[in-house]
Amino acid sequence: MGKALIVVGLAIAAIGAVIALGLPLGRLPGDFTYRRGSFSFYFPLTTSILVSVVLTLVAWFWGRR
Repeated sequence: MGKALIVVGLAIAAIGAVIALGLPLGRLPGDFTYRRGSFSFYFPLTTSILVSVVLTLVAWFWGRR
C-alpha cells in the first residue's frame, strides 16, 4: 500500500509540473466552450479522452506486473 501511495503521489506531482510548464490541458482543440451573455458552458471532451487513455495505459502497465 505504501509503494502505491508513493507512485500515485509522484504521478500527481509530475502531472502538476507538466501543466505548470505550459501543457494546455483543458484548452485542447475539441474542448467545447459555449458563451452567450452571462452564461458560459465548458465541456472538455478532448481533455477527457486524453486523460482516459493515459489512465487506461497506466492501469494496464500496472496490472502486468
